[in-house]
Amino acid sequence: MDKKNVEGKVDKLGGKIKEVGGVVSNDRDLEAEGKLDQVKGNVKEGLGNLREGIKNKLDDLDKP
Repeated sequence: MDKKNVEGKVDKLGGKIKEVGGVVSNDRDLEAEGKLDQVKGNVKEGLGNLREGIKNKLDDLDKP
């Protein structure tokens, strides 16, 4: 698992916690911030997957 995948999962989890906290406390700014953090997490996870895919393809090219 790529470092970006881990960072993405952490961002998504933190974002979900913020979103729920915002809903519970009726704080729309906190809710929106949580949703944004989740989107950032998805992007980081996507980048991590891309990096892993590239690394795997390069490793396959090195095999005889």
